[in-house]
Amino acid sequence: MSAENVEIIPADDWKPKALVIGGVIGAVVGVAATYLLIQRNEDDASPEISLGEGVKIGVLVLGLLRSIASL
Repeated sequence: MSAENVEIIPADDWKPKALVIGGVIGAVVGVAATYLLIQRNEDDASPEISLGEGVKIGVLVLGLLRSIASL
């Protein structure tokens, strides 16, 4: 194989793709979670999320991100 046929791919080429894919997946998960929240509270005028539930969700999300980072 000659040097003319070799294509050099930059090492950082995967980073923008990973950011876009992660952003799209995050948006889809966020929309799905909101849809489930709306379905659960369809009878009420607005959803009631207590401070304790918000803290629990935040801790769960941080734990999930920590698990993903350790892969």
